[in-house]
Amino acid sequence: MSDADRLRLAVTTDAETLERIRDPLATRGIDARHLPVKGRSIPVSGGIPTDIASAFDVGFVYPSRLMEGGALDARLEIPWVNGRDAVVTSRNKGGVVAALDAADVPVPRTTMISNPVDEAVVTEAVERFSFPVVVKPNSTTRGIGVAKATDLDSLHGIIDYLNLVHDYRATGDKSYLLQEYLPNATDYRVMVIDGTYAGAVERRLPPDALAAGRWKHNVHRGAVARGVDLGPEARALAERTARTLDIDWLGVDLLAVGDRAAARSDGHEADDGRLLVNETNARPTVDAATKYEPDFYDRLAALVRRIAAGD
Repeated sequence: MSDADRLRLAVTTDAETLERIRDPLATRGIDARHLPVKGRSIPVSGGIPTDIASAFDVGFVYPSRLMEGGALDARLEIPWVNGRDAVVTSRNKGGVVAALDAADVPVPRTTMISNPVDEAVVTEAVERFSFPVVVKPNSTTRGIGVAKATDLDSLHGIIDYLNLVHDYRATGDKSYLLQEYLPNATDYRVMVIDGTYAGAVERRLPPDALAAGRWKHNVHRGAVARGVDLGPEARALAERTARTLDIDWLGVDLLAVGDRAAARSDGHEADDGRLLVNETNARPTVDAATKYEPDFYDRLAALVRRIAAGD
Protein backbone atom coordinates (compact mmCIF):
# COMPACT_ATOMS: atom_id res chain seq x y z
CA MET A 1 0.00 0.00 0.00
CA SER A 2 1.39 3.40 -0.98
CA ASP A 3 1.91 6.14 1.61
CA ALA A 4 -0.81 8.15 -0.10
CA ASP A 5 -3.35 5.44 0.68
CA ARG A 6 -2.41 5.09 4.34
CA LEU A 7 -4.57 6.71 7.00
CA ARG A 8 -3.36 8.43 10.16
CA LEU A 9 -5.62 7.59 13.10
CA ALA A 10 -5.70 9.81 16.20
CA VAL A 11 -6.02 7.83 19.44
CA THR A 12 -6.48 10.04 22.50
CA THR A 13 -5.60 7.45 25.17
CA ASP A 14 -2.05 6.13 25.40
CA ALA A 15 -2.92 2.86 27.10
CA GLU A 16 -3.57 -0.83 26.39
CA THR A 17 -5.86 -0.26 23.44
CA LEU A 18 -3.35 1.79 21.45
CA GLU A 19 -0.62 -0.78 22.02
CA ARG A 20 -2.89 -3.61 20.92
CA ILE A 21 -4.41 -2.02 17.83
CA ARG A 22 -1.25 -0.34 16.48
CA ASP A 23 0.37 -3.28 14.67
CA PRO A 24 -2.81 -5.00 13.38
CA LEU A 25 -4.08 -1.73 11.93
CA ALA A 26 -0.65 -0.85 10.50
CA THR A 27 -0.70 -4.03 8.41
CA ARG A 28 -4.04 -2.80 7.05
CA GLY A 29 -2.77 0.63 6.05
CA ILE A 30 -3.80 2.58 9.15
CA ASP A 31 -1.20 4.21 11.37
CA ALA A 32 -2.59 4.61 14.90
CA ARG A 33 -0.83 7.44 16.75
CA HIS A 34 -1.31 9.00 20.15
CA LEU A 35 -2.89 12.46 20.29
CA PRO A 36 -2.24 13.86 23.81
CA VAL A 37 -5.26 15.60 25.30
CA LYS A 38 -4.40 16.23 28.95
CA GLY A 39 -1.26 17.50 30.66
CA ARG A 40 -0.45 19.87 27.80
CA SER A 41 -1.11 23.35 26.49
CA ILE A 42 -3.53 23.74 23.57
CA PRO A 43 -3.24 26.96 21.54
CA VAL A 44 -6.82 27.78 20.59
CA SER A 45 -6.07 30.83 18.45
CA GLY A 46 -3.38 31.75 15.97
CA GLY A 47 -1.16 29.06 14.50
CA ILE A 48 -2.07 25.40 14.75
CA PRO A 49 0.41 23.25 16.76
CA THR A 50 2.66 21.03 14.67
CA ASP A 51 1.37 17.85 16.33
CA ILE A 52 -2.11 18.75 15.09
CA ALA A 53 -1.72 20.70 11.86
CA SER A 54 -1.49 17.79 9.41
CA ALA A 55 -0.86 14.78 11.61
CA PHE A 56 -4.21 12.97 11.36
CA ASP A 57 -6.87 11.99 8.84
CA VAL A 58 -9.44 10.49 11.20
CA GLY A 59 -9.98 10.15 14.94
CA PHE A 60 -10.77 6.96 16.84
CA VAL A 61 -12.81 8.03 19.89
CA TYR A 62 -13.53 11.63 20.85
CA PRO A 63 -11.55 12.73 23.94
CA SER A 64 -13.12 11.84 27.28
CA ARG A 65 -12.26 15.32 28.52
CA LEU A 66 -14.94 17.15 26.58
CA MET A 67 -13.60 20.67 27.09
CA GLU A 68 -10.12 19.85 25.78
CA GLY A 69 -11.76 17.68 23.13
CA GLY A 70 -13.79 20.62 21.87
CA ALA A 71 -10.65 22.71 21.43
CA LEU A 72 -8.66 19.95 19.74
CA ASP A 73 -11.58 18.91 17.55
CA ALA A 74 -11.96 22.45 16.25
CA ARG A 75 -8.26 22.51 15.34
CA LEU A 76 -8.14 19.05 13.85
CA GLU A 77 -11.27 19.21 11.70
CA ILE A 78 -11.35 15.43 11.26
CA PRO A 79 -14.20 12.91 11.54
CA TRP A 80 -14.30 10.53 14.51
CA VAL A 81 -15.26 6.86 14.53
CA ASN A 82 -17.06 7.63 17.79
CA GLY A 83 -17.72 11.34 18.01
CA ARG A 84 -18.74 13.54 20.90
CA ASP A 85 -22.37 12.46 20.80
CA ALA A 86 -21.43 8.78 21.06
CA VAL A 87 -19.14 9.41 24.03
CA VAL A 88 -21.70 11.55 25.86
CA THR A 89 -24.50 9.07 25.16
CA SER A 90 -22.61 6.04 26.45
CA ARG A 91 -21.16 7.85 29.48
CA ASN A 92 -24.67 8.64 30.74
CA LYS A 93 -25.49 5.28 32.34
CA GLY A 94 -29.01 6.33 33.32
CA GLY A 95 -29.70 7.70 29.87
CA VAL A 96 -28.51 4.44 28.29
CA VAL A 97 -30.75 2.34 30.53
CA ALA A 98 -33.72 4.62 29.81
CA ALA A 99 -33.15 4.53 26.03
CA LEU A 100 -32.74 0.76 25.97
CA ASP A 101 -35.76 0.16 28.20
CA ALA A 102 -37.86 2.37 25.91
CA ALA A 103 -36.75 0.18 23.00
CA ASP A 104 -37.72 -2.99 24.92
CA VAL A 105 -34.10 -4.03 25.42
CA PRO A 106 -33.88 -5.90 28.76
CA VAL A 107 -32.01 -3.96 31.46
CA PRO A 108 -31.66 -4.24 35.27
CA ARG A 109 -34.26 -2.44 37.39
CA THR A 110 -32.79 1.05 37.80
CA THR A 111 -33.72 4.42 39.29
CA MET A 112 -31.80 7.66 38.75
CA ILE A 113 -31.44 10.11 41.64
CA SER A 114 -30.64 13.74 40.82
CA ASN A 115 -29.10 15.66 43.73
CA PRO A 116 -29.90 17.53 45.85
CA VAL A 117 -32.68 15.43 47.38
CA ASP A 118 -33.84 14.74 50.91
CA GLU A 119 -33.25 11.35 52.53
CA ALA A 120 -36.96 10.69 52.22
CA VAL A 121 -36.71 10.73 48.43
CA VAL A 122 -33.99 8.08 48.48
CA THR A 123 -35.87 6.00 51.04
CA GLU A 124 -38.98 6.04 48.87
CA ALA A 125 -37.02 5.29 45.69
CA VAL A 126 -35.32 2.22 47.16
CA GLU A 127 -38.65 0.69 48.17
CA ARG A 128 -38.99 -0.83 44.69
CA PHE A 129 -35.77 -2.79 45.29
CA SER A 130 -34.71 -5.59 47.59
CA PHE A 131 -31.46 -5.20 49.51
CA PRO A 132 -28.64 -5.40 48.73
CA VAL A 133 -28.81 -2.66 46.10
CA VAL A 134 -26.07 -1.30 43.85
CA VAL A 135 -25.25 2.43 43.98
CA LYS A 136 -23.50 3.84 40.89
CA PRO A 137 -22.23 7.30 40.04
CA ASN A 138 -23.91 8.01 36.71
CA SER A 139 -20.85 8.97 34.67
CA THR A 140 -17.83 7.02 35.95
CA THR A 141 -16.07 4.09 34.27
CA ARG A 142 -14.03 1.06 35.37
CA GLY A 143 -16.27 0.48 38.37
CA ILE A 144 -15.11 3.65 40.09
CA GLY A 145 -17.40 4.65 42.95
CA VAL A 146 -19.75 1.69 42.54
CA ALA A 147 -20.86 0.33 45.92
CA LYS A 148 -23.25 -2.25 47.34
CA ALA A 149 -25.61 -1.18 50.10
CA THR A 150 -26.90 -4.00 52.29
CA ASP A 151 -29.55 -2.03 54.18
CA LEU A 152 -31.07 1.43 54.45
CA ASP A 153 -28.42 2.69 56.88
CA SER A 154 -25.51 1.67 54.65
CA LEU A 155 -27.33 3.14 51.64
CA HIS A 156 -27.64 6.53 53.28
CA GLY A 157 -24.01 6.30 54.41
CA ILE A 158 -22.83 5.77 50.82
CA ILE A 159 -25.02 8.61 49.62
CA ASP A 160 -23.57 10.91 52.28
CA TYR A 161 -20.24 10.62 50.48
CA LEU A 162 -21.84 11.19 47.08
CA ASN A 163 -23.52 14.30 48.47
CA LEU A 164 -20.12 15.67 49.52
CA VAL A 165 -18.83 15.25 45.98
CA HIS A 166 -21.98 16.73 44.46
CA ASP A 167 -21.79 19.76 46.76
CA TYR A 168 -18.66 20.84 44.88
CA ARG A 169 -19.75 23.37 42.27
CA ALA A 170 -17.43 22.07 39.56
CA THR A 171 -18.96 18.58 39.68
CA GLY A 172 -20.73 18.31 36.35
CA ASP A 173 -22.93 15.25 36.87
CA LYS A 174 -24.78 15.34 40.16
CA SER A 175 -26.78 12.17 39.59
CA TYR A 176 -26.39 8.55 40.59
CA LEU A 177 -28.21 5.28 40.08
CA LEU A 178 -29.88 2.76 42.33
CA GLN A 179 -29.82 -0.61 40.57
CA GLU A 180 -30.91 -4.11 41.44
CA TYR A 181 -28.12 -6.38 42.65
CA LEU A 182 -27.88 -9.60 40.64
CA PRO A 183 -25.85 -12.15 42.61
CA ASN A 184 -23.95 -14.83 40.71
CA ALA A 185 -24.59 -13.16 37.35
CA THR A 186 -22.04 -13.86 34.63
CA ASP A 187 -20.53 -10.72 33.14
CA TYR A 188 -19.72 -10.42 29.41
CA ARG A 189 -18.14 -7.58 27.47
CA VAL A 190 -19.33 -7.85 23.87
CA MET A 191 -17.66 -5.90 21.07
CA VAL A 192 -19.80 -4.53 18.25
CA ILE A 193 -18.21 -3.07 15.11
CA ASP A 194 -20.37 -1.16 12.67
CA GLY A 195 -23.51 -2.83 14.00
CA THR A 196 -22.23 -6.41 13.96
CA TYR A 197 -20.99 -8.72 16.73
CA ALA A 198 -17.19 -8.93 16.73
CA GLY A 199 -16.39 -11.10 19.75
CA ALA A 200 -16.78 -11.25 23.51
CA VAL A 201 -15.00 -11.95 26.76
CA GLU A 202 -16.32 -13.24 30.05
CA ARG A 203 -15.04 -11.23 33.00
CA ARG A 204 -14.64 -13.33 36.13
CA LEU A 205 -13.00 -12.75 39.49
CA PRO A 206 -10.34 -15.23 40.66
CA PRO A 207 -11.57 -17.79 43.23
CA ASP A 208 -9.66 -16.14 46.07
CA ALA A 209 -11.30 -12.80 45.33
CA LEU A 210 -14.75 -14.40 45.29
CA ALA A 211 -13.99 -16.16 48.56
CA ALA A 212 -13.07 -12.80 50.06
CA GLY A 213 -16.51 -11.47 49.16
CA ARG A 214 -15.56 -9.31 46.18
CA TRP A 215 -18.23 -8.90 43.49
CA LYS A 216 -17.15 -6.34 40.86
CA HIS A 217 -16.12 -7.86 37.53
CA ASN A 218 -14.11 -4.96 36.11
CA VAL A 219 -10.79 -6.05 34.60
CA HIS A 220 -9.20 -2.90 36.01
CA ARG A 221 -10.21 -4.16 39.47
CA GLY A 222 -8.64 -7.59 39.10
CA ALA A 223 -11.12 -9.63 37.07
CA VAL A 224 -9.77 -11.95 34.37
CA ALA A 225 -11.15 -11.80 30.83
CA ARG A 226 -11.38 -14.98 28.77
CA GLY A 227 -12.63 -15.20 25.22
CA VAL A 228 -16.04 -16.82 24.78
CA ASP A 229 -18.17 -17.71 21.77
CA LEU A 230 -21.60 -16.33 22.62
CA GLY A 231 -24.76 -17.72 21.10
CA PRO A 232 -27.13 -15.98 18.69
CA GLU A 233 -29.42 -14.40 21.31
CA ALA A 234 -26.58 -12.66 23.15
CA ARG A 235 -25.05 -11.51 19.85
CA ALA A 236 -28.35 -10.12 18.64
CA LEU A 237 -28.93 -8.32 21.94
CA ALA A 238 -25.55 -6.57 21.72
CA GLU A 239 -26.17 -5.60 18.10
CA ARG A 240 -29.62 -4.29 18.96
CA THR A 241 -28.09 -2.19 21.73
CA ALA A 242 -25.60 -0.59 19.34
CA ARG A 243 -28.36 0.15 16.84
CA THR A 244 -30.59 1.69 19.51
CA LEU A 245 -27.81 4.00 20.70
CA ASP A 246 -26.51 4.59 17.13
CA ILE A 247 -22.87 3.96 18.10
CA ASP A 248 -20.59 2.29 15.55
CA TRP A 249 -17.81 1.09 17.89
CA LEU A 250 -19.26 -0.15 21.16
CA GLY A 251 -18.58 -2.38 24.12
CA VAL A 252 -21.80 -3.83 25.50
CA ASP A 253 -21.84 -5.27 29.00
CA LEU A 254 -24.25 -8.17 29.32
CA LEU A 255 -25.28 -9.90 32.53
CA ALA A 256 -26.40 -13.51 32.27
CA VAL A 257 -28.72 -14.30 35.18
CA GLY A 258 -30.11 -17.62 36.35
CA ASP A 259 -29.23 -20.74 34.39
CA ARG A 260 -27.53 -18.60 31.77
CA ALA A 261 -24.87 -17.70 34.33
CA ALA A 262 -23.53 -21.28 34.12
CA ALA A 263 -21.91 -21.05 30.69
CA ARG A 264 -21.14 -24.34 28.99
CA SER A 265 -17.53 -25.33 28.40
CA ASP A 266 -17.72 -24.30 24.74
CA GLY A 267 -18.50 -20.74 25.78
CA HIS A 268 -22.12 -20.66 24.63
CA GLU A 269 -24.69 -19.53 27.14
CA ALA A 270 -27.28 -21.94 28.50
CA ASP A 271 -30.83 -21.89 27.17
CA ASP A 272 -32.68 -20.70 30.28
CA GLY A 273 -32.57 -17.59 32.46
CA ARG A 274 -32.29 -14.04 31.16
CA LEU A 275 -29.80 -11.70 29.53
CA LEU A 276 -29.66 -8.03 30.50
CA VAL A 277 -27.70 -5.06 29.16
CA ASN A 278 -26.00 -3.54 32.17
CA GLU A 279 -23.88 -0.77 30.65
CA THR A 280 -22.16 0.30 27.45
CA ASN A 281 -18.78 1.81 26.67
CA ALA A 282 -18.03 3.92 23.59
CA ARG A 283 -14.31 3.69 24.46
CA PRO A 284 -13.98 -0.06 25.12
CA THR A 285 -10.59 -1.49 26.01
CA VAL A 286 -9.40 -3.86 23.29
CA ASP A 287 -8.22 -7.26 24.49
CA ALA A 288 -6.01 -9.80 22.72
CA ALA A 289 -7.09 -10.49 19.14
CA THR A 290 -7.38 -14.22 19.89
CA LYS A 291 -10.41 -13.46 22.08
CA TYR A 292 -12.41 -11.98 19.20
CA GLU A 293 -13.73 -13.01 15.81
CA PRO A 294 -11.01 -13.82 13.23
CA ASP A 295 -11.92 -10.81 11.07
CA PHE A 296 -12.03 -8.36 14.02
CA TYR A 297 -9.28 -6.09 12.69
CA ASP A 298 -10.43 -6.32 9.07
CA ARG A 299 -13.79 -4.97 10.17
CA LEU A 300 -12.31 -2.34 12.48
CA ALA A 301 -10.07 -1.11 9.67
CA ALA A 302 -13.05 -1.02 7.29
CA LEU A 303 -15.00 1.08 9.82
CA VAL A 304 -12.13 3.54 10.19
CA ARG A 305 -11.87 3.87 6.41
CA ARG A 306 -15.62 4.35 6.05
CA ILE A 307 -15.61 7.19 8.58
CA ALA A 308 -12.51 8.76 7.03
CA ALA A 309 -14.26 8.74 3.66
CA GLY A 310 -17.22 10.61 5.13
CA ASP A 311 -19.73 7.77 4.85
